[in-house]
Amino acid sequence: MIKFLLKWLINGAIVVAFLTYYADATFWNAAIAATALTVIAYLVGDQFILRTTNNLFATICDFLLAVVYFGALSYVFDWELSWGETFFLALLIGVAEWVFHRYVFNEELRVSG
Repeated sequence: MIKFLLKWLINGAIVVAFLTYYADATFWNAAIAATALTVIAYLVGDQFILRTTNNLFATICDFLLAVVYFGALSYVFDWELSWGETFFLALLIGVAEWVFHRYVFNEELRVSG
């Protein structure tokens, strides 16, 4: 559960900041969008894809999920997100996911001391 909460905080910070600035979304709409993305990415990306493949493939899937997800939200809610902004937001999410997979979901990572 702590891994999900950490993922939610990281994704939430990126998504809420980006959507409130670029898409003029309200804080609550951006927070709901971030929460839904986190739930989908955690269930599909972390619990299924990451366990059956590797970090690179799971990160690419998270990136593609974010592109499709924010493209669809931009269309449905009439947010003024360009494809470049959508791509950049997905890229930020992808980088955060790669770091998250690499250092948080890595079971071999141990703290010495």
